[in-house]
Amino acid sequence: MGSSPTKLDRIDGTASVIRGDDIDTDRIIPARFMKVITFDDMGHHLFEDARKQAKGDHPLDDEKFAGASILVVGNNFGCGSSREHAPQALMRFGFRAFVGGSFAEIFAGNCTALGLPYITLDPADLDNLMGSVELDPAQELNIDVAAETVTSRAGVMQGSIPEGTRNRLLDGSWDATSVLLDAGDAIEKTASGLSYVNGY
Repeated sequence: MGSSPTKLDRIDGTASVIRGDDIDTDRIIPARFMKVITFDDMGHHLFEDARKQAKGDHPLDDEKFAGASILVVGNNFGCGSSREHAPQALMRFGFRAFVGGSFAEIFAGNCTALGLPYITLDPADLDNLMGSVELDPAQELNIDVAAETVTSRAGVMQGSIPEGTRNRLLDGSWDATSVLLDAGDAIEKTASGLSYVNGY
């Protein structure tokens, strides 16, 4: 029997902001870094090309955002290919949750499967949050998954998380492996009654 699934109801941490819409998965993690067997070092190459082009002037290379665990982004973040490597790279860089205008559907699904909450805000609130984080990167943000709110020094902002995603985060069923392991006894019991499993 496995460990109980992790229930995710609250994410606290400092934040970093990456402005711009339609940031696709190839920008998040360039395709040439996908030829690996594991995801372990994927975070080292997060936004690699964009960071090289910025020559040190990229939010991820700005010391004032060092250690941020929440990433604030624009609209249609994670669009493009369906590669799981994008949320894997973000997670292994240290991000644990995302706030944005909107998220590409497959990217969002991959985030949920990794236990990475994402929440959308309306344009005015998102702009205020981005400005607040850029002005005061040391402040701590709180994402309340159940209430669907983001709290910062800019105030409490009502956001939105798809109902199915929110429920999976809150009850721990986002963690498919733990759910499967916890069901081990029931699976064995069912299997024992199947003729093709028992050879008759």
